[in-house]
Amino acid sequence: MSTNKAIARSAFGIGFFTLCSRILGFIRDIVIARLFGVYVYAQAFVIAFRIPNLLRDLLGEGAANAALVPVFSEYSLKASKEEFWKLCNVVLNLLLVIVSAIVVFGVFFSPSIVRLIAPGFMFSPEKLEITIRLNRIIFPYLLLISLSAYCLAVLNSLKAFALPAFAPCLLNISLIVFVLLCGEGITGLALGVLVGGILQLAVQVPVLYQKGFRLRVFQSFKHPQAVTIGKLMLPRVFSSGIYQLNNFVDSIFGSLSWIVGEGGVAVLYFSYRMIQFPLGIFSNALAQAILPAFSTQAADDTYAQLRQTLFWGLRTTFFVMLPASIGFMVLALPIVSILFGGGKFDIYSVERTASALIFYSIGLFAYSATKMLQNAFFALRDTVTPAKIAFLALLINIILNFILMSPLKIGGIALATSISSIGTFFILLLILKKRLGDFDTKKLIASFARILLASLSMGAVCYFTKNRILSAGGLNKYLGLALVIIAGALSYIIFCFIFRVSEIRELWRWLMKKKLRVSR
Repeated sequence: MSTNKAIARSAFGIGFFTLCSRILGFIRDIVIARLFGVYVYAQAFVIAFRIPNLLRDLLGEGAANAALVPVFSEYSLKASKEEFWKLCNVVLNLLLVIVSAIVVFGVFFSPSIVRLIAPGFMFSPEKLEITIRLNRIIFPYLLLISLSAYCLAVLNSLKAFALPAFAPCLLNISLIVFVLLCGEGITGLALGVLVGGILQLAVQVPVLYQKGFRLRVFQSFKHPQAVTIGKLMLPRVFSSGIYQLNNFVDSIFGSLSWIVGEGGVAVLYFSYRMIQFPLGIFSNALAQAILPAFSTQAADDTYAQLRQTLFWGLRTTFFVMLPASIGFMVLALPIVSILFGGGKFDIYSVERTASALIFYSIGLFAYSATKMLQNAFFALRDTVTPAKIAFLALLINIILNFILMSPLKIGGIALATSISSIGTFFILLLILKKRLGDFDTKKLIASFARILLASLSMGAVCYFTKNRILSAGGLNKYLGLALVIIAGALSYIIFCFIFRVSEIRELWRWLMKKKLRVSR
């Protein structure tokens, strides 16, 4: 239980700064949405920014979570400080060489890359030319964010979570400032990304040096543990590549405007950005905080503790993500309209984005829980199994996109993603159950069912209060939406007690203990 409390404290710290980042990210997206709508410049930014983001996940943040953190965490306990920092420098040198080569390649071959992932843009020469130009300018961001993710991995392995969680705030601030200063066109978008990448890296370097890191550029490229990292990383690269290919598949289908409608790639971007809000605040924070615990428990062969931690993590995930999913589905239209509506983000943009948000919301719990399960596999040093399942999910997503995009338009692409994600979650869960043994599956199912009932009841409350408050008029729209959300949150707490959701009782006991300590 003490491990879970430590994880919760770390997750809270990460979640706080991630909340700041997500709020700033929302402001950034609102600025971009109202300035560009879902039309040419917005679509160009989505595609141009997605390409380095793919490689960032493969070589940066994805590698940090899957390969670097487990090995660094274990090696920091076994080896001397000198050996630990030697390994860090070797990994840094390899990262610099590999990512720099990719950046040069990406800048040179940008025209071919853009045509590959957004084939629909070829029917609009202006849109294609703008996207290629923006992609070339943004591509060096990959090196900056990879180095930032490397710093995150080292600091997380040393149990320092707060500052790396704060760093993404700087990217959002940079984008907001430069877009507002430069107005329409690609200049503000490009400068915002590049300056933001520099700031993300710069803020972590001093702390890294305080921990004992000393830069030794290109002095050594060999270390036994670097080989271990490489072996862990290659399947993770494949797995992340498949996950990102899902996004690219969505971009390919979304660019086919004569089938799904104009602005498809931007619609998918804005709707999924809203899904990323609860994922970033809670899910990613919890997964990031729980990975070192998983790694330690797996290294000590204490599978009983790992099972308990995983069981707690999944229940906590359901407790937060199921009501968020239902809330998004019920309030999709007013949320999109109130947050993004205005300027060039017209009624068409609002309705299309709300439709995609509803269908994305169906898989919200699965996106979050799958990340937790993947981290359990990574801690067991099994990156192959998640890669295989991710490939299966990719095939399912492609097939469903073909089937659903014609009748449901852009919503069909979002629904395909949700269905494939839910399938991935259940398959990984069954495999992990066989690997670790039973981790109270019946209790997990019962917990899921109770939380779902409470969430559906909360959804009914949101539906009726939405019709009463937002339709009445005479009230500030932001305040009205806030009141609906507050009513939903309070009703969810009440329904959790009614349906005997154990997580709310555990939270209540924890709060009472805190209150008693404060009163003393």
